[in-house]
Amino acid sequence: MDLALLAAFVIAVFLLSVAPGPDMLFIVANAGVGGRRAGVVAAAGMSTGLAGHTVAAAAGLTALIAAAPEALTVIRVLGAVFLVHLAVSSWRAGRSAGPAATTPAVPRRSLRKVYAMATLTNLANPKIVLFYLAFLPQFLTTGADAWPVWAQLLTLGAVFIAVGFPVDATIGLTAGGLAERLLHRPSVRRRLDQVCAVIFGGLAVRLLVDTR
Repeated sequence: MDLALLAAFVIAVFLLSVAPGPDMLFIVANAGVGGRRAGVVAAAGMSTGLAGHTVAAAAGLTALIAAAPEALTVIRVLGAVFLVHLAVSSWRAGRSAGPAATTPAVPRRSLRKVYAMATLTNLANPKIVLFYLAFLPQFLTTGADAWPVWAQLLTLGAVFIAVGFPVDATIGLTAGGLAERLLHRPSVRRRLDQVCAVIFGGLAVRLLVDTR
């Protein structure tokens, strides 16, 4: 691979990672409910989803979806339904928290479930498929001495994860640390659950209406 192109890719990925987006909001929402560990686990789940998209891109899935764009609509609807489920669950949790509670409740979702939800949320985002289709090819090297395209895609995907995960994990740690200082207050806990519900609901709406 061309080292200059690879360096440009690293810079671009870092800038994309620090820009607020749906994945970052999802991580912050889970960190707000479950603390620092949940934030880091959510970041790991997002990276796992990116790994799945990378393998799919290398296997030619992006070309298949480009030939059948209606598949994106199905993925978008399924992802929105999943996010609505998370929004409803968080809202109910916020309403069920009793005002007389003196200690924070045990996290409502296990870390395993947070990881699975983050992975599925990332995999269900059709924008990432389009991103891989439009963005990664710009950094592919052609010519007789170039690596096979699938190998270049796998390498770029691995770099994407290596750069993006530390950024996401730092965000999860920061948001989770702040939440853990406040979770002993029942009123704050209820508000955090309700804010998380709004975030999940907003992501669902964005997934449905943003068709660019």
